[in-house]
Amino acid sequence: MFSSFQRTAVRSAIVATALVAGAATVYAMRVSPMIVEMTTTGSDSVARVEVQNLNAGKLPFETRITRLSFDENGVPSETAADADFIVFPPQGMLPQGARQVIRLQWVGGADIPTSQAYYLSVNQLPIPVDPGAGAQAAQVQVVYHMKALVVVAPPNAQPNVSATSVKPIDYQPPAAKQGDPLPPTVPGLEVRMKNIGRRHAMMSALKWVIEGKDTAGKSLRVLISEEDLNRGIGSGYVPGGGGTRVFRFAVVKAFGPGPINVKFVK
Repeated sequence: MFSSFQRTAVRSAIVATALVAGAATVYAMRVSPMIVEMTTTGSDSVARVEVQNLNAGKLPFETRITRLSFDENGVPSETAADADFIVFPPQGMLPQGARQVIRLQWVGGADIPTSQAYYLSVNQLPIPVDPGAGAQAAQVQVVYHMKALVVVAPPNAQPNVSATSVKPIDYQPPAAKQGDPLPPTVPGLEVRMKNIGRRHAMMSALKWVIEGKDTAGKSLRVLISEEDLNRGIGSGYVPGGGGTRVFRFAVVKAFGPGPINVKFVK
């Protein structure tokens, strides 16, 4: 039903950094799960994330924790927050194909007012240059930095999300790849949400039912599935405590003027 959504949701991040000098071997790793939900107390105050070395050669890595805040378009800003968790092991060395479970334990306090969001960064470390290779043998080494979203909520907290405004827009689909011209605009919607609950919400875990009228004044009903939402907006994270988010996406048929209602169903 939809063309591509605007991808402004919170997403797991993968960053590859090229370093001049070092071995020519390219390493890669997998981190799973990429979204972790925890609570400040009880069994869910502990979580596990697995790191796997996918390619030939050893994989040295270290972990870092940063606390996240987001603007209404989902753009994050990060501050160091290693003291909020005990992470074990904080670093390691994985042989080819090996896996390592990283244990996260929340130690940031049980009485936080609303959910708090973090990145667990798993950073591949560069391999030291072989001193026998000589200066002429220096090549490019690629190291990977992967980030899993970790959200910690107060016990028994619940989200309370509503769509505060919905309006038709001309949606600009992204280019197929970097450097390509932008495709023509298509009909779309802008949905602004607010969460007054103490717990964050993952809006891609729900179906969205959108009802209004088309440009000819006829009734128009659109159902957005969880699969479409996951592809388009990632987790659809909306912070608690009055947090707001704006989602923009394409629809197969344009909505006209007048009220547009959005319902969220499981």
